[in-house]
Amino acid sequence: MATLFWEEEIETLPRVGLESIQLKRLQRLVARMYARVQPYRRKMEEKGVRPDDIRTLADLQKLPFTIKDDLRDNYPFGLFATPLEEVIRVHASSGTTGKPTVVGYTWKDIELWASIMARALTCAGAHHGDMVHNAYGYGLFTGGLGAHYGAEKLGATVIPVSGGNTKRQITIMRDFGSTVLLSTPSYALNLAEAMEAMNTDPASLSLRVGIFGAEPWSENMREEVERKLNIKAVDIYGLSEVMGPGVAMECLQTTRGMHIFEDHFLPEIIDPDTGEVLPAGEQGELVFTTLTKEAFPIIRYRTKDISRLIYETCECGRTLVRMEKVTGRTDDMLIIRGVNVFPSQIEHVLMGIKGVEPHYQIVVEREANLDTMLVQVEVSEAIFSDEIRKLEKLTKNIEAEIKDMLGVTCTVKLVEPRTIQRSEGKAQRVIDKRKI
Repeated sequence: MATLFWEEEIETLPRVGLESIQLKRLQRLVARMYARVQPYRRKMEEKGVRPDDIRTLADLQKLPFTIKDDLRDNYPFGLFATPLEEVIRVHASSGTTGKPTVVGYTWKDIELWASIMARALTCAGAHHGDMVHNAYGYGLFTGGLGAHYGAEKLGATVIPVSGGNTKRQITIMRDFGSTVLLSTPSYALNLAEAMEAMNTDPASLSLRVGIFGAEPWSENMREEVERKLNIKAVDIYGLSEVMGPGVAMECLQTTRGMHIFEDHFLPEIIDPDTGEVLPAGEQGELVFTTLTKEAFPIIRYRTKDISRLIYETCECGRTLVRMEKVTGRTDDMLIIRGVNVFPSQIEHVLMGIKGVEPHYQIVVEREANLDTMLVQVEVSEAIFSDEIRKLEKLTKNIEAEIKDMLGVTCTVKLVEPRTIQRSEGKAQRVIDKRKI
């Protein structure tokens, strides 16, 4: 009989019981951060708040926010709450100025993450005995290893195939009997197209469900993935600063929101302009406080993601609050094939290259179900008039520099001076033509 990682006592707890757990954990967290994380202690002191001021969950609003700049300013380990010798793993995601966002985990954190991911996989019907085809990227990105440990905790068999080499992935799916697919939704469609080219009928495979995240995707894209791969497609949400994948997860009973595992992650919705907490059900910026992490806890982290919270009990019986699909962001971050890309990162690279003008434009499209990024760059008159061989060398140099810094491939097109349209207000750096 298939076994699930179903923590019924917590996942179906009445809200009064859940809030009691949250408050106790929040009070311990704030006291620990105040004692051990000097940058956050200074922020608390500037606001005139001390740990003993947190008497109710509503007092969370008294605490200062944490933003991405705080992580950058204290790079790499300045916000860690444990000594480095207790940190057994670090992950990192791209930052806005070349410095990555660094997060750390103790043994207990890794165990906790695995358990939370096992919960998430269970929401999608995964169980002991499943063959989990993990096509998320391994490495500094949290996706691959986070999902991997969760599947092992569940008792499933993990195929750590990572991304790329699509034809080989399909052969492995067929030969190994993969039942659960983990990937970005755009890569899932790429797999579907490759299956068609290989005359492989998805119905002949053992795939049952796909768990897709790391990039925004629409209900239309869900329907297309389900139809082309003959599977059930569910959404997963996470971010490195809060933990990685598994912060929230859809269940099989509903597509109206992802369950937040709020005994570990305390969510808020705020007005992105004023920072005020909004009433339940209103749309705004999603904010998270981690309640149980050791190495890298974080208080009131502003995700920049726009969503809203749904407090009705789900058909699955879980009382955990749900977050709607992220509908946008309050900043200019792009997600390209699961990689966070900021225009300022592109600018940082370009401004370090001789002959390049401070005018550029990023064009993002979706071709063959994969994101493509074109960077149009103005160069000086002398450079543009140079011989073709030198222009080609400069183009390849810029592409390599962007790839090296961001970890994402792009195409660079050099254009003559004053080609890119000027704006009297904020420059339009990004043209996103994707239909997601």
